[in-house]
Amino acid sequence: MSTDHLLDAPLDDLLAEFAVDVSTVEAEPGFSGGAYVRGDGSLLFVRPAGRPAAEWEMMARAMLGRALRVPLPELPDLYQLTEL
Repeated sequence: MSTDHLLDAPLDDLLAEFAVDVSTVEAEPGFSGGAYVRGDGSLLFVRPAGRPAAEWEMMARAMLGRALRVPLPELPDLYQLTEL
């Protein structure tokens, strides 16, 4: 996958393309999303309820890029991705 495709394709299409499951949960204000790679390699993204759609767009693309090892621009200073 190219960086351009990851940044330009509609998010719903990207998530479907890679069979990403999304679960929405109530979360603390500082939590902006999470990703889990299952044993079979499939992805589960956790979306915090009530957060702005633009924030979810940015975080979902960033998490997908990290999972697929696609280079992306840095996130704004307020955000960071952490791998556990």
